[in-house]
Amino acid sequence: MGSYPLDQLYEEIAFVAYHFNWNHDTVLNMPHWERQRWCEEISRINERMNEDGTDVNLP
Repeated sequence: MGSYPLDQLYEEIAFVAYHFNWNHDTVLNMPHWERQRWCEEISRINERMNEDGTDVNLP
């Protein structure tokens, strides 16, 4: 099995931490599949909010 691309890891951590205000260690310690799933969910939330014209910031 190859190593996980470092750039992609940083991107996922930054994305989830920014939108959910979770700390670095919490996001870093998630398995890859879970981090990716959160990225997908955040993207869906942002898309729906943008379609509705509402604020993209999560509570």
